[in-house]
Amino acid sequence: MPFDLLTLPSGLRVVGERIPHFRSASVGLWIGTGSQHEHPNEAGLSHFLEHMVFKGTERRNARQIAEEMDAVGGQLNAFTSKECTCFYAKVVDEHLPLAMDVVCDLALHPTFDAGELEKEKGVVTEEIAMAEDTPEDLVHEILMLAHYGDQPVARPILGTAERIEGYRRDDLVRYWSAMYRPQNAVLSIAGNYDWDRVRELIDEHLGAWRPEGMREHGCDTRPVAPTALAREKEIEQTHICMGFPGLAIGDDRNYELSLFNSVYGGAMSSRLFQKIREESGLAYTVYSYPNAYTDCGMLSVYAATNPDAAVRVHDQILEETRKMAESGLTREEFSMAREQLKAGSILGSESTSARMQTNGRRMLLLNETRTESEVIDRVNAIRYEDVNDLMRELLDAPNSLALVGKGAKALADQMTK
Repeated sequence: MPFDLLTLPSGLRVVGERIPHFRSASVGLWIGTGSQHEHPNEAGLSHFLEHMVFKGTERRNARQIAEEMDAVGGQLNAFTSKECTCFYAKVVDEHLPLAMDVVCDLALHPTFDAGELEKEKGVVTEEIAMAEDTPEDLVHEILMLAHYGDQPVARPILGTAERIEGYRRDDLVRYWSAMYRPQNAVLSIAGNYDWDRVRELIDEHLGAWRPEGMREHGCDTRPVAPTALAREKEIEQTHICMGFPGLAIGDDRNYELSLFNSVYGGAMSSRLFQKIREESGLAYTVYSYPNAYTDCGMLSVYAATNPDAAVRVHDQILEETRKMAESGLTREEFSMAREQLKAGSILGSESTSARMQTNGRRMLLLNETRTESEVIDRVNAIRYEDVNDLMRELLDAPNSLALVGKGAKALADQMTK
């Protein structure tokens, strides 16, 4: 069996992928909570909580957490997304017991010290300010609002400075108690490990985790009419983001979407890159990428250029989009993109941390696993006609628009005439 799978009576799911020829092991504890699951008065709480668990647990203070992993040369970190939070570590295989101990301790036994909480507010508000001062990040946040309106999926993962400043220890404890439950979690391990020993560690660190107190949560994103939003900023470039419909994470056509995105704007040989950067010289950066969530998805296009060229860049994106929707991919583009997709899958999985993340996310959000061979077989099964049909379906739809820069509002008016 390619995976070691286990479901505890508590509902916790475990997925392991043994890679005996590696000398490293990665472990991640995935929690099914992110900004999509927050109520309006909880904005940014998932991410703030992720920060706070590193400030101390019942057995370790913040310094001890860092020193224990540094002492064995390990890597320890966490991230929060729209739909999940993950605490993870990567170590030399012999130190996997320590990695599991620390990761589980962080998620299950944080103290949420009130004094540390007040200090960490400053760290998170600085992170929010940094995002505001990074126009490439900001324009993508604005695009989410333009595409989805006032729905949970469109709200920033970081929340707002005002909301963060208002949180108290009780708010974190209440949210953690409601969302950090075993039936809402996955433990993912990849690398060189002994499964019997791993099961002992699971019993030791996670066996007493109880499923009581879990609140109902889910995602229900509704289609809205795409719109245009602009943010004025005194910066040198105009940052342009356009959004087309995409696919939800469970849609098997995401393979077709990834293939045509490679031709559209996902590679140096793509049509958008070749037209806008190489032929026209109007932008240094231009690319497209798909985002998939549990109940929705979006295909995004980004470019940065000087304000005088912004309308031309926008028009060229629309023109290349129209050509692709009308004529489709060529057979040569299809074959090249399929090879790129296979290579990307193989190269992107050649580390224990990458495999841990792929397996953990898939198990958490889709309750399934997929081997590398199964992925390659699925890519090989992609049909030219299916790619073109999907491309026309998505690219023919109305698109949303977001702009950041000097005169952004006036430019948005010109682009949407």
